[in-house]
Amino acid sequence: MTATDDRLARILRLLSSDDATAGTDRLCAVCAEATNVSGAGIMLMSSDVTQGSVCTTDQVSALIEELQYTLGEGPSVDAYQTHRPVAAPALAASEEVRWPAFTPAVVAAGAGALFGFPLGIGAIRLGALNLYRDRPGPLTPDQHSDALVMANVAARVVIGMQADAPLGTIAVELERGADFQLVVHQAAGMVAVQLDVNVTEALVRLRARAFADERRLADVATAVVERRLRFDDHAGEARS
Repeated sequence: MTATDDRLARILRLLSSDDATAGTDRLCAVCAEATNVSGAGIMLMSSDVTQGSVCTTDQVSALIEELQYTLGEGPSVDAYQTHRPVAAPALAASEEVRWPAFTPAVVAAGAGALFGFPLGIGAIRLGALNLYRDRPGPLTPDQHSDALVMANVAARVVIGMQADAPLGTIAVELERGADFQLVVHQAAGMVAVQLDVNVTEALVRLRARAFADERRLADVATAVVERRLRFDDHAGEARS
């Protein structure tokens, strides 16, 4: 049996063990446990657009996922786009400026290091696994190898949960406990019509407004859906 086989067997034992949690909550818990980090989150993405968080393990990991969704930057976003692991082992260090809007908030929340691993099987790209630790420092070689196997297992679990769902819907197992920010997708569609742009560009405009106003993306999206906020057809500026 190879080292990878040993890692896979250990992870599958953790997933199948009796526990109070189940489904995606258990999946995220095992992601953190198997890699020996402080917390974990799984984010789904499609065509470089963040769909939302499948699960998180604690308040810090939930904030990490929400900020990545709101700002469109962070380790999960980079891991998905490059299809390679992304490491930020010294998040508070002055040289860690790759995510200027994202980093200060997660450091203040208690994250010392972040690691993103692409979630996918072959050519199928689903999103990313995000791991955080409350102190700085790189993953050990064993932790890194565990995370690679864990990301592969997580991808297969997500695909398996979604397999029997009706076309165009999200499986109940995935939706339970998830935060897919559906109001944001609805608002992006409305802004796309207002500005005559594609949905990806509309989401960029929504994020820019949320960042400028120091508001949650979901709050800005809710204002758009409730028609308390709209975007000017010509200048591309939001107005309320």
